Amino acid sequence: MTNQVVNSAKKHFLTGLDTLSHVLDVSIDALKSEGDAILDYRIVGDMLPFGTQIVFTCNQPRNFSRWCRGLTMENLPPEVESLDQVIQIISETRDELLKAEANDSKLQEAYRVDLVDPQYLELCGFDYIDEFLIPNFYFHLVTAYNIMRMKGVPLGKANYVPHLVAKIKQ
Repeated sequence: MTNQVVNSAKKHFLTGLDTLSHVLDVSIDALKSEGDAILDYRIVGDMLPFGTQIVFTCNQPRNFSRWCRGLTMENLPPEVESLDQVIQIISETRDELLKAEANDSKLQEAYRVDLVDPQYLELCGFDYIDEFLIPNFYFHLVTAYNIMRMKGVPLGKANYVPHLVAKIKQ
């Protein structure tokens, strides 16, 4: 039996990936003449660029899917070369996530999250989802959004939560 926590995380990831795709589409359209160069945009010099923010956003649902299958974390390479590549990464992440399933017992298992050598976290499945994956996912998603806002892309709250637009009532 798949549990509510896993289904809820999966829903957050799928909705966020849709948002990421939307932000990317609007950005590509608004910055047509700049092409792949938008992948190198940053908020400040010591933050990771837009392309890496997209990759790091996708790493969270990818690693969630791996966790569901009993595999260790495996992040994508942070460097990206083209808009086509990030579009493909988002699409493949979504496809992989759609296959993710886990039962209630998975939430109790200890899971090791390797950080910078030799540091690591050891979290139960629930904390891995709730305290590591979800916050990191939204951090990188919001950072990608903010980079494009800083570059003048016409994005607003409706672009960040497009899944709610259809639910607005008068």
